[in-house]
Amino acid sequence: MTAETSQTLDRGLRVLKLLADTDHGLTVTELSNKLGVNRTVVYRLLATLEQHALVRRDLGGRARVGLGVLRLGRQVHPLVREAALPALRSLAEDIGATAHLTLVDGTEALAVAVVEPTWTDYHVAYRAGFRHSLERGAAGKAILAARAAATDEPGYTLTHGELEAGASGAAAALIGVTGVEGSVGVVMLADAVPERVGPRVVDAAREVADALR
Repeated sequence: MTAETSQTLDRGLRVLKLLADTDHGLTVTELSNKLGVNRTVVYRLLATLEQHALVRRDLGGRARVGLGVLRLGRQVHPLVREAALPALRSLAEDIGATAHLTLVDGTEALAVAVVEPTWTDYHVAYRAGFRHSLERGAAGKAILAARAAATDEPGYTLTHGELEAGASGAAAALIGVTGVEGSVGVVMLADAVPERVGPRVVDAAREVADALR
């Protein structure tokens, strides 16, 4: 800790991180041991966090992450979208296809930002808010591939006709962004994705990841 930081806030954030890392919650004693502070301090921290719905305690007294965290999480999407837009615009114009940023939402892939090219005669209509299974479409499959690979070097995933007949997709996962799991991709009306598109999508994913760090 330094003179410019708040010890109480630091402890409160550490409580939230500890609770987020467990599925069954933690008792006051367990939190006290993990934080290295006495139980009275933990009680005060939990009471404050409960007032903001960031923590809840069950009948057995175990503390868990509260629903207020979800409300905070919803505000992440606009911030992520704003950071990604320059890279998406460049990708859409360069490839001449609809570019998108997709984030994980439970078991689904959720498109949070979409940019269409300005110079093409036609392109695939794709809207922000579109959802699909992680197991279908390039965006979701790229995310699953990154989970399995556990590597710092993103690859790309290609699909055809999985979400829309006649449309092909290419996507690359965001790598190394704490708290954000997603992918950047393009969708186009084509029987196959041109060779240069995959590497270009990887570059765009790296740009977005850098903007989010």
